[in-house]
Amino acid sequence: MIELIDVNFEFQDKVALKDINLKIDRSELAVIVGPNGSGKSTLVNVICGIYAPVSGKVVLFDREDYSELRKKISFVPQKVSSFNQLFPISVKETILLGLVSKRGYFRSYTKEDMKKVDEILEMLALSEVKDKQLGKLSGGQQQRVFIGKALISEPELLILDEPTVGIDSKSEELLYQLLLNEKKKNTTIVMVTHDIFAIKDYADKVICMKDGQILTICNAQEFSTQKYKEIYVND
Repeated sequence: MIELIDVNFEFQDKVALKDINLKIDRSELAVIVGPNGSGKSTLVNVICGIYAPVSGKVVLFDREDYSELRKKISFVPQKVSSFNQLFPISVKETILLGLVSKRGYFRSYTKEDMKKVDEILEMLALSEVKDKQLGKLSGGQQQRVFIGKALISEPELLILDEPTVGIDSKSEELLYQLLLNEKKKNTTIVMVTHDIFAIKDYADKVICMKDGQILTICNAQEFSTQKYKEIYVND
C-alpha cells in the first residue's frame, strides 16, 4: 500500500527527513512515534502528497503518480479544531463535506449518503448533536466529527496525525474501536501518536523516529519492551 524509498525532505534549508525507507502493507495499522520535532508529522504529510520529497520515491497503491488516487485517501491533520469556531456549519453538514472529493461541490446528496451519515453519527456517539453548530461542541466531539468526515468517503488509506491530543477518554476509546472496525474492512491506517500505552493493543507496526530518521521498525510486542520505551521516552 505504501512504500518510501530513500526519501529526503528539507524545510527552510533544514533537513526534516533523511534517508527514509518504509513499507506499510494493506490493512495494517501502523503507528509513528517519537519525540517532538522528530519528523512524524512531516512524514505523514509526505505520504499524503502535501509535501514533495527533495529526493527519493513515494509509492502508493503501487504507483508513484497517485494524484488521481487521492479519492482513496483521507487525512485527519493535527489541530482540526483550529477552524473558525463561529462558522455556521452543523455536525451533519461537516461530515457530508467528506464526500466532495468523490461527488464534487454541486451534486446533491442521495438517500444513501444521508443514511451513511446517520450510521457514522451513531457509531461516533454524535447522533444527539447532529444539527448542532460544530463550533459549539467540545474538543473531543469536534475531533470525532472530523474523523467521521474522513470516513464517509470510505477511504482505502486513512492517515491521522495525533488524533487523541486534547480529547477525553470516552472519545479516545471510541476512536480506537473505530480504527479496529475500519481495519477489519481492509482499510490501511497510519497514525502519529504519543499514546505509547495504547500501541500494544492496536498496532501492527510501530515506526520509531528521531531527528528526521527512522530508528527502528518493530511490532507492538517488541515496542512494549523496555528497550523501545527508552528509545521513545528518553530520546
